[in-house]
Amino acid sequence: MLRILFLALCGLLTHTRADPGALLRLGLDIMNQVQSAMDESHILEQMAAEAGKKQPGMKPIKGITNLKVKDVQLPVITLSFLPGVGIFQCVSTGMTITGKSFIGGNMEIIVVLNITATNRLLQDEKTGLPTFKSEGCEVILVSVKTNLPSNMLPKVVNKFLDSTLHKVLPSLMCPAIDAVLVYVNRKWANLNAPMPVGQMGIVKYVLTSMPTTTANYLQVAFSPVVQQQEGNTIQPADAGEALEFPEGYAEGSSQLLLSATFLTTGLALLQKSFNVTIQDMKIGKLPPQTTKTLAGFIPKVAKAYPKPKPLVTQIRINKPPKVTMKTGKSLLHLHGTLEMFAARRRGKAPVSLFLLETHFNLKIQYSVREDRLLMLTSLDRLLSLSRESSSIGAFSEKELTGFITDYLQEAYVPVVNDVLQVGFPLPDLLDIDYNLAEPDIVENALVLVLDLKLD
Repeated sequence: MLRILFLALCGLLTHTRADPGALLRLGLDIMNQVQSAMDESHILEQMAAEAGKKQPGMKPIKGITNLKVKDVQLPVITLSFLPGVGIFQCVSTGMTITGKSFIGGNMEIIVVLNITATNRLLQDEKTGLPTFKSEGCEVILVSVKTNLPSNMLPKVVNKFLDSTLHKVLPSLMCPAIDAVLVYVNRKWANLNAPMPVGQMGIVKYVLTSMPTTTANYLQVAFSPVVQQQEGNTIQPADAGEALEFPEGYAEGSSQLLLSATFLTTGLALLQKSFNVTIQDMKIGKLPPQTTKTLAGFIPKVAKAYPKPKPLVTQIRINKPPKVTMKTGKSLLHLHGTLEMFAARRRGKAPVSLFLLETHFNLKIQYSVREDRLLMLTSLDRLLSLSRESSSIGAFSEKELTGFITDYLQEAYVPVVNDVLQVGFPLPDLLDIDYNLAEPDIVENALVLVLDLKLD
């Protein structure tokens, strides 16, 4: 049943090339994750229990009374995609039908059967979410065994069985398909729900268009909405390129693609959190953060401060962070200012030594924890330094390149990584377990290769 559920989920997936954002492609491998769905929901058992009860408008079956259904076998569900339609579903199961026969005595009919139906992918008029509706349900008998006396005329027995089973089974089995789809359709109710990014804002995965199916997968396209806590929507910095899954993944496998444009928009929520004031004298492997250490790179500092003073450093990011991706490598671009101060005692404000405009890149490593995409950074390159002001006179920025590079790695990168621990929420679909997803950095996008198979 969950299988159908996941199928339905798959149906959410559609191919789109509109706004940059996210694509989710679900292949048949996801069906392994929902193989026990029908068993978990106990739909067939519930239908079997209802079979013996008198239902309004249901005519009694001639030749059999006290009808009951028992020994329902665990169903085996086979699914296949119907391009442009949805999913074709076949449920194989078996059961025993008992009752009082027309010749007297107890009767047992042991049947093995297939239930087939087309689950058409539609759009719910109220919620706008995808929904599955079954069509053309049929019950196909695979085998029939009965304890009716062997001396009865075969034609009489066959006619009785045919009449009985064709009355009982469709009304018993086909509602199970509908009940499963109700269970499945509920599983994407949270698809468009806003998900928090710490205390800074929310991300909401909005469907770009109705999902579609191909012969190999179901795909849905999202145009994620990123909003600040105050409700302001952050617009993507650029239109980005049409999203397409790269080749090379196993046929029928599942992936989630997140564009660099979307991640850039999401990181804009955290821009203010990247601003920091650091006044620790001892940081990692760095030498003591004092004017004496700085004087080793800029001698004029020693003249201005003969006695060592603690350093205070302010880093401000004044442009939205930007994520770029090339195959195998992702970078976080940060533009801002770095200002160093000489601290003073007795509550006096520190004195600015210099203000630098800076641009540097951090290399990003991606991982997944529960339903969150995590980033861990390390310094890639210090790309530029330019002096905007100085109270200690002119000096060459190149003299500070090594000092600032080490400072960023030891003092600033840990701050960025601490901020990024909040993680970015991933689409909430059918309780997909993202924990085993393998990140794959491709051109302008991150692909999470989903491992949805059961052990």
